[in-house]
Amino acid sequence: MAKLGAKAGWSENYVQSITASTTLVASDSGKVFTVATDALVITLPACEAGLKFTFVNTGADDNNIITISPQATDGIFGTINLADSVVELGGVANKDLINTKSGSVKGDSCTLVSDGADWYVIAATGIWAAEA
Repeated sequence: MAKLGAKAGWSENYVQSITASTTLVASDSGKVFTVATDALVITLPACEAGLKFTFVNTGADDNNIITISPQATDGIFGTINLADSVVELGGVANKDLINTKSGSVKGDSCTLVSDGADWYVIAATGIWAAEA
């Protein structure tokens, strides 16, 4: 992963590009991750109170599938609204959050936080889907 715009060790507003599927760790909390490569899976660490991650699709329009995958026992909760589209994430364990390829736009983003038991979408733009 390439580090952009900040020195190592600074986590708040720290921007890092992800170029291959990866598993994040708790010390990555607070970072903004840019993703310009198609078909990557980003695995979240186990839930821990206060963890926060932001993901931004920086690839070309209609080019990137970005999959955010919780640990097997963790779920993602939240509602994402875009025009007439509403995606409700029910917190089902081990179900991914996906920025769909068709309809993806450079700049689509999602911010997740954890309360120690689950993940919550606190902000999102673009077309995202819940894994079936």
